[in-house]
Amino acid sequence: MADNFAQTVKQQADIVKIIGEYVRLKKAGAQNMQGLCPFHGEKSPSFSVHIGRQFFHCFGCGVSGDVFTFIQKIENVSFPEAVKTVALKCGIPLPKREFSSPEEAAESRRRGKLIELHEAATAWFQEQLKTPEGALAREYLHGRGLSDDGIAKFRIGYAPESFHALRERLQSMADVETLRASGLFSFKQQEDGSPGPIYSRFRKRVTFPIASESGKVIAFTARALESGEKAGPKYMNSPETPLYHKGNVLFNLDKARQPIRDFGFALLVEGQMDCISASLAGISNVLATSGTAFTEAQVRLLSRYTQRVLVNFDPDTAGANAAEKSIALLTEEGFEVKVVTLEGGLDPDRYIRERGAKEYMAALRGARRIQDYLIERARQLHPARTPQGKVDALNYLLPFIRLIPSRIARDEFAMDAAQKLGIDSALVREELKEAAAKKRDFLSTAPSSPLTRAEQILLQAFSAPQSGENFQAAERAYRKHEEDFARMRSDVHDMVNCLRGRSPEADPIQCLADPEQRQMLAAIFVSVHGFEPSVEDIEQAVFTVRRASLEQELRQLRSAIHQAEREGKVQEAVELTRQTLQLTQRLRALD
Repeated sequence: MADNFAQTVKQQADIVKIIGEYVRLKKAGAQNMQGLCPFHGEKSPSFSVHIGRQFFHCFGCGVSGDVFTFIQKIENVSFPEAVKTVALKCGIPLPKREFSSPEEAAESRRRGKLIELHEAATAWFQEQLKTPEGALAREYLHGRGLSDDGIAKFRIGYAPESFHALRERLQSMADVETLRASGLFSFKQQEDGSPGPIYSRFRKRVTFPIASESGKVIAFTARALESGEKAGPKYMNSPETPLYHKGNVLFNLDKARQPIRDFGFALLVEGQMDCISASLAGISNVLATSGTAFTEAQVRLLSRYTQRVLVNFDPDTAGANAAEKSIALLTEEGFEVKVVTLEGGLDPDRYIRERGAKEYMAALRGARRIQDYLIERARQLHPARTPQGKVDALNYLLPFIRLIPSRIARDEFAMDAAQKLGIDSALVREELKEAAAKKRDFLSTAPSSPLTRAEQILLQAFSAPQSGENFQAAERAYRKHEEDFARMRSDVHDMVNCLRGRSPEADPIQCLADPEQRQMLAAIFVSVHGFEPSVEDIEQAVFTVRRASLEQELRQLRSAIHQAEREGKVQEAVELTRQTLQLTQRLRALD
């Protein structure tokens, strides 16, 4: 952006008015305004804005600069973006943008048109929610505890059953190829290889808009209102588009970024309804991963706003696995992480609805340090009653310990683990040194471990054409045994869900956002040399998954029984024993 335009904006901008949108300023002399610094935590104001000289300075952390510097820091944007932001706030028309090539200009126009289409689609979905056809969607949302104001705040809508209504609404705004690129429509490939006519991707679903950091709608998550094979997956996301890369987006960041700065931490949940419920309950610094695997790009995005995070994922096995991966990524980047575990095995949305916002906030205040959470999880997964159990528990913990950047914090974690597992602390130190010498770490070990034959077969089946026999057989099994599938290895479970949720024309490998997962799937395709599993192979693979799930649940119950017995909780031990017997019978019934 031209220097002379930036100078014009700076001359016309009132720094007190601009900063006053972010900081509560009070008069502190003839030429000074004062307030709490937004860039570091403080209780006594040390942040000063000079009216005459149009600059700010914090005597606490030393940061200072002009109006553009302030916007760059508070909004985490580049200098040209800061100039544009200040110009818009002051009502100054922006100069015509110059592009380096015709291709760059065309791409900019295309992105602008895609944003327009998503905004129009959002408004149209909101309108459809108010129609007679939207009654079932309204009933579902009200049943989830959402008021009309809450629905409006998050711009929740309804995609009707029609295949063509959205196309008819948007076709005057863009050509067919742009509509196809928006991700709002699906299409089938024709026999000659060309794309067929477009039709609505989301049908008979509640729609949740996903916004960019700046608040522009760039994608949707849509929840089915019916179950059964014809309804498709329970949740369906927009595909990857020029606007939307799911691993780079955090749901609700556009609304939560300033509260995150204000409170000094972020609450990270899994699902969008968890996020919406928490936000409407007054917890405005909440974000969601939208049910996808947490990524390094999302960690970097979050680090612009805070280095402190509370993690509150769903309590099921898939949620626990996702929490572990998130903890590993955040810890490695130096975040201070605590984990919230809710009583009764409830997810955040249900906990808030059943027990209220006050109790949920109390649960957040009781968040545990990551070492306390992980040590307890290690003891549940690998009871330390035998030498092998202690070895397994320590092997579970060592990769997490090694990721902690601070040596003091690593030592504290290691000593705590040694005490609670009943292991000599010197041995733990030695194991930690050996792990460091061999460069073992958490993030590389899980993906490199070989897939079982059952996992390979199921990934092949879910990669098959969605109208084919193999995909349909695998999908039926997933719906029937969803809880068992959720206990699969976390990265394999993520891949299965991505493959299930892809559009019919999407390439299976390309629909996976994680490069390591792409490599895993590609390796399967290469290694099988064209072999396609039969329906019987798929059924046997499902059987293997179910058996592994029951065995895992049985181990957890036995660990819980021993814990209850140690704590003298007789009734709880009796009830857990009854559940263990029932589970053992189910396991025998599989044989």
